[in-house]
Amino acid sequence: MSELLPPYPFLLDKLNSGKVIPFLGAGASLGGRIPGAKWEKGNKNFLPLGSELAGHLAETTQFPSEEACDLTKVAQYCNVAIGRTALNDELHDIFNCDYPLTSLHRFLAGVDAPLLIITTNYDDLIERALDERNREVGRTARPYDVVIHNTDVKGKGEHLLWWPYGAAEPDERVNPNKLDINLEERTVVYKMHGAVDRKQRERDNYVITEDDYVDFLARMTKNKAVPSIFADPFQTRHFLFLGYGLNDWNLRVVLNRIPKGIRSWAIQYQPRALERRFWQERGVEVYDLKLDEFVHQLTSR
Repeated sequence: MSELLPPYPFLLDKLNSGKVIPFLGAGASLGGRIPGAKWEKGNKNFLPLGSELAGHLAETTQFPSEEACDLTKVAQYCNVAIGRTALNDELHDIFNCDYPLTSLHRFLAGVDAPLLIITTNYDDLIERALDERNREVGRTARPYDVVIHNTDVKGKGEHLLWWPYGAAEPDERVNPNKLDINLEERTVVYKMHGAVDRKQRERDNYVITEDDYVDFLARMTKNKAVPSIFADPFQTRHFLFLGYGLNDWNLRVVLNRIPKGIRSWAIQYQPRALERRFWQERGVEVYDLKLDEFVHQLTSR
């Protein structure tokens, strides 16, 4: 039996009308990577896989070899062994780089409608793709704001980093429930797991350790993490999950908030049978495709 195709015309129409939320996972940043290529620190040709990043951090800190080399567990160990500042510095050195843009990021940057783009990646590929597009067609052709989850809220109250388009510095004291952006007029990139700040490393934020995930999920279930202005789009727009596996617990919390009456889709290369079942149980149709091929099929229409 042949694999069913995604509803390309429908998806393209809904993207062009701003009715789809692209949700970018780790696989979204790996387009164009040569099969079998291995990453090591200093490689500027492509970003590391989660397993490669975990392996690098494990080697750097002499992570116990008998333990499973899971990224969140290794990062938690780094936090203990070398401290959070040193861990963040190591991550900054890796992500502070002009990695090649992918066809997916360029495609999303070329959509004229205001989009709410959610990413759990630390890189700045989507922002750079939007900037590239603006240089091509004019600086104000595609204004966009960047909203970054803040991991450092102890003693400071809930707040996030908001970069209004063209601002020299972010607003660092915005409560998630008081963020004021017109989503019908402005594209927003929401960096749910934090991000590298390539201008000032002290503003880096990374949800990466086990404690980070516990804290994020606790804040998310209390409606203190995700900005309240995203609540309506989460209930009324379709989701398009790109480069995701269901081992991300944050994603599962998001999926539990999606109304079952609104169809969503996931593009995942070679999903396991169990992952297919999980996606379908949450009302998400999954398609076995490489992201480059998916983007090629969309752009050909």
